[in-house]
Amino acid sequence: MDPRFSSNRRCVANSATVVHMTRNVSIRELRNSTAAVISQLESGERLTLTVNRRPVADILPHAEDRDPWVPASELRRILREAPADAELLTDLAGIREAELDDA
Repeated sequence: MDPRFSSNRRCVANSATVVHMTRNVSIRELRNSTAAVISQLESGERLTLTVNRRPVADILPHAEDRDPWVPASELRRILREAPADAELLTDLAGIREAELDDA
């Protein structure tokens, strides 16, 4: 059995990122189906504009006021789907102790 897939190994993520999936839209599709592309943006979809299959721009729906805070219900959903590592507090305590020792 491959040791990388051993059941006693722990998999730990180095970071957490909330990703919004985007759909690629070619410059030709934008030109030929502008109304459909605008409709997708109005419904909240994020798009990536491509030229010869190469991403050149991200097109995002307009927002009057972008609230930097995530609603509590959204935060709860994110935490349910991707909970923090069970040993996060232990890891953070170890980092804090190391920083205090360096001071």
